[in-house]
Amino acid sequence: MEVWPRIEAIVEAHGACALVSLVAARGSTPREAGVRMIVRPDGAFHGTIGGGALEWQALARAQAVLARGERAVVTIDQALGPDLGQCCGGHVRLSIEAFDTGDLEEIGTLAAAERAGPFAVAARRHACGRMIRRIVDPENDVAPAVAGEAIEHFGERLANILLFGAGHVGRAVVLALAPLPFRVTWCDERPGAFPATIPGHVEPTASPALAVLARAAPDVQVLVMTHSHQLDLDIVAAALVQPGVAGVGLIGSATKKARFTRRLAELGVPAARIRALRCPIGLAGISGKEPAVIAASIAAECLMLREARAAPAHAKVHAGRRA
Repeated sequence: MEVWPRIEAIVEAHGACALVSLVAARGSTPREAGVRMIVRPDGAFHGTIGGGALEWQALARAQAVLARGERAVVTIDQALGPDLGQCCGGHVRLSIEAFDTGDLEEIGTLAAAERAGPFAVAARRHACGRMIRRIVDPENDVAPAVAGEAIEHFGERLANILLFGAGHVGRAVVLALAPLPFRVTWCDERPGAFPATIPGHVEPTASPALAVLARAAPDVQVLVMTHSHQLDLDIVAAALVQPGVAGVGLIGSATKKARFTRRLAELGVPAARIRALRCPIGLAGISGKEPAVIAASIAAECLMLREARAAPAHAKVHAGRRA
C-alpha cells in the first residue's frame, strides 16, 4: 500500500490522519509485521492490518487519538485470543501516530522518496513521544546507526508485466492486475484500442509490438493475447529467446499450443524454451471463458510466479542475517 503519498494527500484535504502500523507479530496472526492502515478523521481508512476485531478496535483507537489531538505515539500490545476472541490466537504490537498540517514538510520528503521507489528509514522515538525518521540506504545501512532506531521499509518493488492485446480479455486482465503489485506495459498498435480510463501502474503504448518487447524491463513476464494469431506467434517466438524475459504466457487452447509448438520449432526456437511457454495461460482447473474469469486466473498465476521468483531472494536475505 502507498503510505506517505496517501498521508500527504489526506492531511492536505482533511487536516489530519493517523497511521496504524503492525510493528510486531508473534504466533498465528491475520497479517505480518510491517503492514499499515491510514485512518482519516471521519473514520474512512485505507489499507488493512488484518480485519476482524483487531482492526475494528484499532480504527476506534485511531479516531480517538485524532479527536484528542494526541501527538505522542500510542503503542498497543494485543493478545488476539484472550483479549479479542480471535481464533488465530497470536500476539501483535501496534503503533498509532497522528499527523497534521504541521508535519507536511516531513511528510512531503517521505512521500517524494516513496514515489521514487521502495525506500527505508531509520526510526526512533523522540523524548517528546513522536517518531523521528531519517532516510537510509537499505543495502548498506543494514543496522541502525543510533541506539533505539528501527529500520522501516516503505513502498514495494513492482514486478514488471508486458501485456500484448487490448481486446476484451486484455482489458479484463488490466483491471485484475491494477490493485496488485505489478507495473504493466500494455501494448496494442490498433488505433482506438485502449479505453478512455486506464488504471495506475499501467502504461499504454501503440508502438510496434516487437520494438516494445526489445526494450522491455529485465525479469518481465510477457502475456500475449492479441487480435492476431500471427502476431501472437511473432511475439512469442521473440520473447522466448530474448534474454531477461522471465516467462511467456499465451492465451489459447491445447490445439493452439500444439500448432504454436510446431511453428516455433520450425522457426528454430530451442526445445527447452518452447517447453517453457505457458499455454493455455492461467491456472489449471478454472474452465470459465468469461473475460473476468480468465483475467482472475491469469492474475492469480502472475502472483504465484512473482512469489516463486521472490522466494530465493528472501531466503538469501534471511541466510545472510543468520550468518
